[in-house]
Amino acid sequence: MTLDQLLSSVNSGNEVLIPSSWTQGRTAFGGLVAGLVMARIESRVAGSRPLRTMQVSFVGPVMPDAEASIEVEILREGKSVTQAMGRLLQNGETCLVCLASFGEGRESAVSVAPLPAPEARPVSECRELPYIPGVVPEFIRHVEMRWAFGDFPFSGKGTREMGGWMQLREMPETLTNAHVIALIDAWPPAILPCLNKPAPASSLSWTLEMIYPRPDLEPGDWLLYRASIDQADSGYGHVQAGIWTAGGELVAVSRQAVTVFG
Repeated sequence: MTLDQLLSSVNSGNEVLIPSSWTQGRTAFGGLVAGLVMARIESRVAGSRPLRTMQVSFVGPVMPDAEASIEVEILREGKSVTQAMGRLLQNGETCLVCLASFGEGRESAVSVAPLPAPEARPVSECRELPYIPGVVPEFIRHVEMRWAFGDFPFSGKGTREMGGWMQLREMPETLTNAHVIALIDAWPPAILPCLNKPAPASSLSWTLEMIYPRPDLEPGDWLLYRASIDQADSGYGHVQAGIWTAGGELVAVSRQAVTVFG
């Protein structure tokens, strides 16, 4: 199933079943799950209030090929900001919790230009992470990534930076927040290139902030991702990242706390 097909199921209000083609290890791909929950939340929020921030806690694994339900609660709907919460449950247990803030724009004397995009080699000159069954996560069959910064996971050549270009292999009808969320989380933790052999790692929590005015995003556009490690020790890493259009416009900023067992 494509991401658009899964979103169609979510938007219909039905329970969702994530196929094994969207897994990473034993669990469903976290970026996909977060994107599906966000799509359900957005369906409950007034359209004039764009997503500003989301905070995700990955509570437990989401089993593939098993039905899951999504619950949404509007916590507060103020004059210009709506606060909402979404949960994905499986077998009666919470697997993911998402807090989201939606806010209308307002007049302000403060206007600071976003940080410029980093210089990166063109997509055609960057190494692709190929889909190799049994070697890379299954969901890579749906996401194309081209390395522009740093090295591949488990290369033992890690620096503070990692990232590159990204897009969906199956072109969506439109590039929604759910698509962008899934793309951003597709990148492995930036600490993995520091390891010289495979080891389990996962996101513990994730904060994503969307930038407005929103750059125009078309379904076939490549987005640029660059992550930087703030600190890593004792099995935990703290990573921040920026996401830009190919034209250098800032789309979102991301922050993750990750666990690594190696």
